[in-house]
Amino acid sequence: MLSVIRVAKIVWIYFWAVLMTLVLFLPMVLASLLSSTGNLAFSISKLWARVMLFVSGVSVSITGRDRMREGQAYVIMSNHQSNYDILALVTALGVQYRWTIKKELLKVPLFGPALYASRNIFIDRSHPDRARESIRKGLDRLPPGVSIMFFPEGTRSSDGQLRNFKKGGFNVALERHYPILPVTVNGSRNVLPKGSVVFRPGRITVTVGDPIDTHAYTSDMITELMNRTHLVIQSNLSHSN
Repeated sequence: MLSVIRVAKIVWIYFWAVLMTLVLFLPMVLASLLSSTGNLAFSISKLWARVMLFVSGVSVSITGRDRMREGQAYVIMSNHQSNYDILALVTALGVQYRWTIKKELLKVPLFGPALYASRNIFIDRSHPDRARESIRKGLDRLPPGVSIMFFPEGTRSSDGQLRNFKKGGFNVALERHYPILPVTVNGSRNVLPKGSVVFRPGRITVTVGDPIDTHAYTSDMITELMNRTHLVIQSNLSHSN
């Protein structure tokens, strides 16, 4: 019986993922033509995320949204435990931002072009210098006031513990003088743990911490900045994850 339920859940979620991708592909393309900023395409992507949360029986709540200033571009830093983090952040934050995505996803039919239309930033990870250059080019394509999202752990946490951070996003914050917005996601690992393809209905909470001004930091102080951000995200992390 459990195996039947497992298979049914997998078929159910993949059906909706494919259906919504097909349904929204043309609107995303049109949005990219009508809105050169990519903002309209990004807004349409929220519909995909909301539907996927709904059909999964997952609700999302947020605290601290008032800490974000309208029109300010941030480097958003979030912990990462599940693919459902992405759905929760897209629907909860309520601001325009873009993802940093490995360039290989550009080759995925429908999905890749839709991500490009939204002006997400595709990273060439074959060499550190190429990665930095691809991020710079991606940032230059962003309209004013649009933030950029990083998962500084670099991968999903399998046990819910917050991992050490990588420097990439912090270098961007220092080069562009963007404030860092620390964000903590709780509950997503209970919905879909790393390595699993079977979701469980549940509740995800998103907590926004106080923005961290980067103007007083230099490149020599990047470790201090990383530690401060890590501490804020850790302080809002639930032990039940």
